[in-house]
Amino acid sequence: MFPSFTGSARRPRQVNLSGRSTNPFAATAASRQSPSAQTTQNTVAHAQAERALRQQERRRPPAAIAIQRSWRGHWDRKQTKSLWRGEWDAKEDADLALGRSRAVESTTTVPYKDETRCLGQLKLLVHFVSVPDPSDQDRLRRFAVRYLGLRVELQWPTPPETWVFPLLRLGRLTVSILERLESSAAPQEVTILLELLCTLAQDIPKQMVSFAEQYYRALGIVLSRFGGQKWFLQAHGKRWFDESIAALLRPRIDRRISAYEGFASQLLCRANIPMDTLRKISNDVEIGDLASALVNLIASRHSLLQSRCREELFWLAAYFIYFYRSKQHPNGRNAEHEALYVKVLSKLVSDLAEDIGIRIDVPAVFMSAESDASASPKISSSHPLPPFVRNEILSLVSQDHVSGLLAQADTSTDPNSELSRNLPSTLAAYALTLLRAFPQRGDEIRMWLYLGSSRSNYGDMASPMPAIKYYYTAASRTSVYKLIKNEPSHAINLLNPNARSRADVTRIPDRDEQWQVILLFLELYPIVLKVMDDEEFLGGSGSTDSTASWTRQSALTLDQVKDLTVFLKNLAFSMYWNASEIAGVEAPEYKNSIAEYFSGNLSAAADNHPDARLPRPRDVTVANLPGMTMNYTKGIVTGLLRMIYERDSRRRFLPSDHWLMTQWFEMDRFIPAVVQEEEEKHKIQASYVSEAGGPHDDDMDDETEEETHDTLIGTQRTQQVRNLERLRRQQRKASKRKYLESITPRLEILQNMPFFIPFATRVQIFRHFVLLDQIRRRGTPDADLWRFSMMNSGRADIGRHKAKVRRESIFDDAFKQYYELGEGLKEPIQISFVDKFDTVEEGIDGGGVTKEFLTSVTNEAFNSMSGLDMFVENDQHLLYPNPTALEERKELLRQAGEAEGSQFYKESVRDLLRRFEFMGRIIGKCLYEGILVDIHFAPFFLLKWSLTGGHAAATRESSYRANLNDLRDLDEALYQGLLQLKNYKSNTNDEHSSIESLGLTFEVTDTLFPADRPSSHPNQHPIPRTVELRANGSNIPVTNANRLVYISYIARHRLSIQPYHQTAAFLKGLGQIISPPWLAMFNQHELQTLISGSAASIDIADLRANTQYGGLYVLGDDGVEHPTIQLFWDVVASFSNEDKEKLVGFVTSTPRAPLLGFGNLNPRFSVRDGGRDEGRLPTTSTCVNLLKLPVYTNADVLRERLLYSIRAGAGFNLS
Repeated sequence: MFPSFTGSARRPRQVNLSGRSTNPFAATAASRQSPSAQTTQNTVAHAQAERALRQQERRRPPAAIAIQRSWRGHWDRKQTKSLWRGEWDAKEDADLALGRSRAVESTTTVPYKDETRCLGQLKLLVHFVSVPDPSDQDRLRRFAVRYLGLRVELQWPTPPETWVFPLLRLGRLTVSILERLESSAAPQEVTILLELLCTLAQDIPKQMVSFAEQYYRALGIVLSRFGGQKWFLQAHGKRWFDESIAALLRPRIDRRISAYEGFASQLLCRANIPMDTLRKISNDVEIGDLASALVNLIASRHSLLQSRCREELFWLAAYFIYFYRSKQHPNGRNAEHEALYVKVLSKLVSDLAEDIGIRIDVPAVFMSAESDASASPKISSSHPLPPFVRNEILSLVSQDHVSGLLAQADTSTDPNSELSRNLPSTLAAYALTLLRAFPQRGDEIRMWLYLGSSRSNYGDMASPMPAIKYYYTAASRTSVYKLIKNEPSHAINLLNPNARSRADVTRIPDRDEQWQVILLFLELYPIVLKVMDDEEFLGGSGSTDSTASWTRQSALTLDQVKDLTVFLKNLAFSMYWNASEIAGVEAPEYKNSIAEYFSGNLSAAADNHPDARLPRPRDVTVANLPGMTMNYTKGIVTGLLRMIYERDSRRRFLPSDHWLMTQWFEMDRFIPAVVQEEEEKHKIQASYVSEAGGPHDDDMDDETEEETHDTLIGTQRTQQVRNLERLRRQQRKASKRKYLESITPRLEILQNMPFFIPFATRVQIFRHFVLLDQIRRRGTPDADLWRFSMMNSGRADIGRHKAKVRRESIFDDAFKQYYELGEGLKEPIQISFVDKFDTVEEGIDGGGVTKEFLTSVTNEAFNSMSGLDMFVENDQHLLYPNPTALEERKELLRQAGEAEGSQFYKESVRDLLRRFEFMGRIIGKCLYEGILVDIHFAPFFLLKWSLTGGHAAATRESSYRANLNDLRDLDEALYQGLLQLKNYKSNTNDEHSSIESLGLTFEVTDTLFPADRPSSHPNQHPIPRTVELRANGSNIPVTNANRLVYISYIARHRLSIQPYHQTAAFLKGLGQIISPPWLAMFNQHELQTLISGSAASIDIADLRANTQYGGLYVLGDDGVEHPTIQLFWDVVASFSNEDKEKLVGFVTSTPRAPLLGFGNLNPRFSVRDGGRDEGRLPTTSTCVNLLKLPVYTNADVLRERLLYSIRAGAGFNLS
């Protein structure tokens, strides 16, 4: 019973239309269904089965009839062929009987008696021959012998028309039989078939072309199966094989492109075609037709690049290069063929670029023996290229080949033709491919491209057009160049057509081709800037003077350079400011911590996929070229832009506001926004480090790279695991960088293109960054508050920041007591000066002792007369690290009998580098505290400071690049000598003799003074040390062709390689105090201003407004100055700027004003009374920027005493 509130005990009716069981405990629907559902489904299934059965019955009779018809046809054909076969054999037997009656051994030596008999047998043969049947194969060979004999007797030039179709069928049968031959086939069988095939190809080439692919596939099979057998190489078969290859390639064939397609796709992908075969067929190969065929094959739906394996493509490329080189004519080149050749080779080499870099064995050719090949797991697992392939591929990187790429760009061609329009992009794609495939030889390839030339009309005469001007002209005419030059936002869609942008840019059909031309120019122009001196650069003109040097001819006009910088500025701005839009990926949202995106184990969902939550922006490929990624493009654009900016900073040729892009920023909010980005960046990095449980990604990668050679040991499995882990770290690092780029665009611009923002704004940002760092580290920028909090908290040993130093050995004492602090030198330090009896000097400790300490340390460390010899001066008394310091220390140790591997030897070398590192920290401490020091560094050395902070993509490309102009700041005599070598005019009779007679080779001699400088020990004999500038450089003479390479190598050695370890140690120490990205915000001249103050005239009004007074000179409540102070400022205002600088230097130890005015001088400029005796001279306490001025009542006396003091050149006096 089912009682209810209605009073009815009857169970309500339940209707289930779904067919599912209502019992929750019943079996599933798959195993048990309701009766109604089963009944319905059974009915439907039964109806379907009956329908299928009826359909089957209807189809059965027609199917039986079709089978019977097919079988009867097959049986009839078989019987008919059997009858034909019997008829053919009967006729052959009759000929055999006739031959025996004539005492001939076999019909194989007897031709047919006439054409009619032969044609009849041929028609029968081609109707019944079955290729798999060995007896039919034998019949075909018998016919071939007799047919060839008849052909010789009749001396047919070509067979009659009635023979063409049967011969075509015979050719197809011959090809099919050749494909089925086993390697054990008798030599005579193979030879007769090859002779028949060759004869047919010569007799009916137009018809044979119709199955050229199968034709050359059969020849390829013959080569692979019999090519290594001795009989094949010595017998007639080899001759017929060679003739068969060439028969369809001759120009008289109408459809020869189809033949070349089969030849390339089926035969040239085979390995080890004999050299004599290549030499024979090279006379018949038309390079233009072969290139056209390859273009068709690559562009087809089933592209050759996808259908063939890498090894086959390598052989194809090698054979193609071989045929091209064998067809070169000394009297000239076919421009159309050259363009097709370059286009095909660009596609092939581009597809094989990665494999070429691994397997070409470049270290044995170009790099030194100390190659890092073992660092790449691919190199150790890949086998080297075959010698023939390797030699042909390497022929691409020869000077004649690369420099001659522009030779076909002749004005004789129609400028409106498709060839003329596409030639720049075709050559550019090929040149860029070479740079990607041979990265170790990139500088040489760029130099050779730079030395190339085209033909261009200048006025009424034709003269060579330098490659730089050719590609600049082509690039500046492209729509991409013009659009970006007019509006930065256009670059978003032009770099990535799929990106979302507000800019309305019309789709450009040949966008990739235009980018290729632009990118090649951007690759080449830095080479010009490296070897071009300022006079040549500034003297660029639109015409070409054949008597001028090649570098001067290559110089762009200043208007062209100005337009180029506008394009580069807009492109670079968009690439950094709109990085996330171009990548097409937005920054991911996060809930817990941003570090979750950079670590792989913060959630259960990411356990199996550690990097699943990393932001993964796609790295857009530019110009559809493998390896030409957005990061790489960003690097070369940034590097080139900075090179032009550095030259403009050295010798101004552009308007002062040309580099600014303030119109694209909200400048009133720029500084707070940048500071916020810096804080956000620090939080992200700190969160990543703490949650990832390890060091910073950069540090991890550096350590991994350093330890690769020593630690990559163990089983193959262990190596794979380590390589996989390293790859994951690199991926996380790249993902983090991309994410930071998307959220810190202003920082990216400041660190890579700081000249977009005014200098004064950048200085304010720098001081804000320092202030934030102080608050982050100390909790307060006030030194006394920090000391108080540290003493009360007991969290650290504040005694580590205290030191006693002796004035006579201040640098050594500072190094011993403060080196171990590392980054801790950022914190306030306490200095006590002691004499030789360890008695502490009396002094004022208000921050001024620290200033006194830092200025004293820098004076001793950077003074060339101090005996440290760690820094040396150039002719302008500008400082740079001693390039030979490290080698001199090593030589001194060797002379002392120390072995290079000994512990003492290593420790002594490390000690020298630590001292360089400590000097970098001292300069960083001065910048950090805002203390100006009167030290002036060479511009090329300061330039390395600003380029250590290259960020993300620009890390390598915008790093320091040695160039000829920087040598002037290092060694004026060397600069002038190299300048003469560069501009030296060769003998017209022998262009090499005049320079070769100098006896120069690719090596350089360094001079070492291991004991001391020669000024201290005039009897000290210098020790020469010869260094090769490149592998086997002592045997490579300097010629007219390679002198620019020699000059660039000399500059690189003197400026980068020789002082590398000293400079790296100094910059390491500097970077521990001042973050490298902060240094990247300034150029070399601005950095010098940061160090020693502004070179502008002293602003006395600013100095007076920011001066503090003490003693009798303290201002009263009325704000009126003391009469002596009024006299003082009146006298100072009348000084010349030179005397004003001496006054500032007398008080502060630095004769220049602070960057942002005297309000930022630390400590403040101060004046107090120095007694009432007017006979006394003014004195100073430079440690606290204090002038002690006696109370003078007469202006003339004050002037006389003050000028005497500031011109006396007195040192620092601590009062």
